[in-house]
Amino acid sequence: MKKAKIALNIAWLVFLSFWIITAFQTKKTSKKESFLKRIFWYWLPLIVAGLLLGPGKWFGHTWLRENFVEHTDLVGIIGASLAWLGVFLACWSRWILGKNWSATVELKEAHELIQKGPYKLLRHPIYTAILLIFAGNTLIVGDYRGILAMFIVFFSLWKKLKLEEQWLSEFFGETYMTYKSKSKALLPWVL
Repeated sequence: MKKAKIALNIAWLVFLSFWIITAFQTKKTSKKESFLKRIFWYWLPLIVAGLLLGPGKWFGHTWLRENFVEHTDLVGIIGASLAWLGVFLACWSRWILGKNWSATVELKEAHELIQKGPYKLLRHPIYTAILLIFAGNTLIVGDYRGILAMFIVFFSLWKKLKLEEQWLSEFFGETYMTYKSKSKALLPWVL
């Protein structure tokens, strides 16, 4: 399990490093959400979820520390594999999205609707990737606090996804509606 935790930490490091490095290579923004909405609906939930996955001693002997899965090497391998799958999908999706990417809900100048690579099947593969990374982290932690973190991240991303889809529908019109009918939001062929 120790090797799985190291693999998980490296996965997070690769993900965050890639995000920071590529964040400066985007188009200018033409429309974005207010600062307070971004903090309240996206950043604060991600911070809370991250803290929930922090050191277990923070939570003492509460129900949050109860295991929902055993701490075995197999569970660690599955968790680390999910996290690395998420990192790969996130980086690939971010690369394909190119200069149209943004950390928050935004429309860019000369915004393009990307429908290739992972965007062929999923409208929001980066959100799927983030959920995979958190799922892997949750398995490695193995406590109920991880499941709570997953719910927080899912609902935060779902709210963001809904606003993003509304803006993209308004901006691209029928083209986006056609794309929406041929793809799923987060999980191929399901959701």
